[in-house]
This record gives sequence, C-alpha cells and structure tokens, in this order.
Amino acid sequence: MSRNFFSTAFLAAILSITTFTATAQKVMEPKGNPGWSKPYRPFRIAANLYYVGTYDLACYLITTPQGYILINTGLAASVTQIKENIKALGLKYADIKILLTTQAHYDHVGAMAIIKKQTGAQLLVHEKEAEVLKDGGHSDYALGGKGSSFKPVIPDRLLQDGDTIQLGNMKLQLLHHPGHTKGSSSFLFTVNEGQRSYKVLIANMPSIVTDKPFDAISNYPEIKDDYAYTLKVMKNISFDLWLASHASQFNLHSKHQPGDAYNPSAFADRAGYDAALADLQEEYDTKMKQ
Repeated sequence: MSRNFFSTAFLAAILSITTFTATAQKVMEPKGNPGWSKPYRPFRIAANLYYVGTYDLACYLITTPQGYILINTGLAASVTQIKENIKALGLKYADIKILLTTQAHYDHVGAMAIIKKQTGAQLLVHEKEAEVLKDGGHSDYALGGKGSSFKPVIPDRLLQDGDTIQLGNMKLQLLHHPGHTKGSSSFLFTVNEGQRSYKVLIANMPSIVTDKPFDAISNYPEIKDDYAYTLKVMKNISFDLWLASHASQFNLHSKHQPGDAYNPSAFADRAGYDAALADLQEEYDTKMKQ
C-alpha cells in the first residue's frame, strides 16, 4: 500500500468495517483510493511481461509456453477486470499456473483466493506471509486484530529470500524486503526479446503503514531493523526496468498512456527509483526520531 493512503482514521475504518467469527467470515473492502478499482487498459511492458491491473493497483502477467505467472490480484472486486484484461491481450485466464504477491494486504491479494480456485494455480509466497494469508489478514501487525480484510487462502509453497520461482523458460528470484509486511517481497527476473534482454525489478517499496512508534508494535519487534535492512539492500539492486506494487509508486501514468506505442525503455528510470527510495529513507528516519 502506498504511504499516501493511510491515516489513523483510515486504519480505524479498515478495522471497524470487517468482521471475523468462528462460524463465518464476511469480507468487506474498505473504501480506498478510487484508482484502486478504476479500470485501466492492459498493455505489454516488455517482451512477455504485461500490465493487467487497475489504474493504481499493479498486477503483472508473465507468459510462457507452459502457462502464466500472475503477480498481485488487486481487490476482491478486481477479478472481472483481470479476466477482461487478460482476454483483451488475446491470452487465456485459465492458463495462469503460478500466483505471487508483493505483499499480503487486501489491495494486492483481495482476489487471490478466488483466482486460485478458478484457475487451479499454485500460490507461492514468502514464508512470513503464510499466517496472514491463511487468516485473511486477521494477524497483520497494522491492519489486523479485529477482522478479516480478504478471503483466506492457503499457500502451496513457502519461499525464503533468494529462492527461485520457475515456469517454463522463466526464472524469477524472490527478494525478501520486509517492513511494510513481514513477508513483503520484490521480484527480479530477465525477459528476452530477440537479441535484446531486460532485467526487470518489480519492487515492493517500503512505505510505512503504521502510525504507531516502532517500539510500540509488540507483535513485530524487529520492524525497525527490517525497514533499515530493506532500505539498504534495495538501493544496491541492479536492473534495466523497474515497476512496483502501485502504479503511482513508479509514475506509470507519466510513462504510459492507453494507446501508446510499445516502449520498454519508458520504465528504465533509475533516477525515479533512487528518488523514491530517498523519500522513503527520509520517512523512516523521521519515524525513528519519534
């Protein structure tokens, strides 16, 4: 989730409008940024990598002859949009074989359970996201505690930092970047197009999701160290193109407009990546002074 979307009132709203009982769960999506549900025309980013998300909630499809990898699903209500976006690209929704996520928050895994059921795809996540996914967000250190914010889903394989996800000719490396959630992850991989290749980073930017002082978060005592680690290692990642969990985080709409010609180089933008991390470092440093 982008840091711009959180305030104490908004967090309280998330917690108050969901219910969690022993016999049933009613999953309700809090009102967030309108761009989270606004449709956006899908497009080819580079080679076999496509954008199939909403206006702001980034979902990525990687195609191979053996099936597809889908990274993030947006809100629970995003299922229809994702299906239509994939179809609009001339691709088959049923060919999704692997599901991944950058973070276990309702705006990125809200549709995970239903897409997993509909396609039979395998869900692979960092091991520290497993509990939150299984209880539908109930145990999340910032947004949990009083209810479920998405339909629970059980992962098929748990990953650790540096593990490889492979489907057909594609290999993705999971990079554990904790803080935003305990199992927040980025993905690093190469796509090939003729004689040209692009090293792509899908970055989970370490924005701060809690208004509480770090030392007051008893169920995540290592949070300040995790943020410090993530900010440090992300500054040293080498890539050709970069993307993120939210379109707004990598300025998608200044780089691509619906109908634009195919242009992978629009997503190179190392300066933009470094500037975004510098802003997040400043946010962290300010938080540490509390």
